[in-house]
Amino acid sequence: MASEKNKGELLKLLGVGFGIAVTIGGTIGTGILRKPGPIAANLGDPSLIMLVWILVSIYAFLGVLCAIELGVSVPKAGAWYVYARRAFGDYVGFVTGITSWLGTVAALGFGAYTMSEFIALMLPDVEPIIRYVAIGILLLLMSFHWLGTKSAGRSQEIISFLKAIGLFAFVIVCFVYGGEIKSQQLVETTQKVAGPGLLTGLIVSLQSVFYTFDGWHTAAYFSEESTDPARNLPKSMISGVLVIIAIYLLVNLAILYIMPIETLAGSKLAASDAIKLIFGNKSASIVTFFLTISIFGILNAQIMFSPRVIYSMSRDGLFFKAAQRVNSGGTPAIAMPLTGLCSILLILSGKDTCEKLSDIAVFFFVMCYIAGFASIMMLRKKEPDLPRPYKVPGYPFIPWLLIVISILFLIGAVYQDISSSGYALIFLIISYPLFLLTKKLNQ
Repeated sequence: MASEKNKGELLKLLGVGFGIAVTIGGTIGTGILRKPGPIAANLGDPSLIMLVWILVSIYAFLGVLCAIELGVSVPKAGAWYVYARRAFGDYVGFVTGITSWLGTVAALGFGAYTMSEFIALMLPDVEPIIRYVAIGILLLLMSFHWLGTKSAGRSQEIISFLKAIGLFAFVIVCFVYGGEIKSQQLVETTQKVAGPGLLTGLIVSLQSVFYTFDGWHTAAYFSEESTDPARNLPKSMISGVLVIIAIYLLVNLAILYIMPIETLAGSKLAASDAIKLIFGNKSASIVTFFLTISIFGILNAQIMFSPRVIYSMSRDGLFFKAAQRVNSGGTPAIAMPLTGLCSILLILSGKDTCEKLSDIAVFFFVMCYIAGFASIMMLRKKEPDLPRPYKVPGYPFIPWLLIVISILFLIGAVYQDISSSGYALIFLIISYPLFLLTKKLNQ
């Protein structure tokens, strides 16, 4: 009887610790270790670099405050999809949900491919079979997550803890041992380098930092599975985003402390180069290993939260009905393997395809943010009596501010990469007939 009931229900097993872990794990990937170099090349000034990180940190923190109100008011799996559908109806919900899911499918494939490349750096014999290693990583994750939400949640807590400890250790090492290295540098770290122009440099840098921060809302996908969402979600999301902000700002300060700006501007993997300055070339393998663990952590979060979107859509009649099945461990029994298999198909199509689709996904993710922020205002008007254990402070200024910033980001994305934005717009055009077909198939 219990197993029959569980076929369509998620399990309430997750607490504050998991919420913090999945926020950290779903956000911190390779971006913080790889982006400082390109950002330095675009801005050429330490003060501007830190300003960009601070501005996006504020955006993420305010975004979390908005996501908390939505998550505790509508504690259902699926995050932005659920809020957009409730506020604006089935079609907007469908577009938000399907783009959120497909974007994560692309990111999952690209992430697995990137992780296999780092494994090949440590184990050169793996190089000829990188694609199959990436597929193996996803199959391993799918098999593990099939065991259930409890074990998947615990693994996320462990990986995120190790990731945070590793990054804080990196900061300490840079400041403890970096003074001597810094004194040996012939050029002051405050010296500016030539960039592409202030406006272009700022746009490109803000895009890079936005991409690095994507995931600050991850805990909201699991509000339905929280033991007490009204209590747990505010604690986990605020704590999680504050830890992420602290890590990002401290890591940047540590890198800027130890590396001259013109050296940093030419670095493709700034954290690795910083460690090499301190301990020599042989130490690079340490950072490579950490990067591998870091990517694995974000893949673990993505394979866990992304299926919740199509699970929720299926339950609402906006995806295949079978996708609402849940196994005895609380894992979406169809949605999870379907997500993984779609990512595997992208891997088979090649890394370039995965990378291009991953770039397009960032455009979609910001559109989902806009739908979420707008949903707060629509639901306040449409459902004034909806229980709201937590309300975003500064309403309606904060939601409006975030919508404007997000729209400016999209304009910048179009300015920077017209092709990716064009593909996104094409998908939006064909989404309506796809929506009608899905509704018809579910009648």
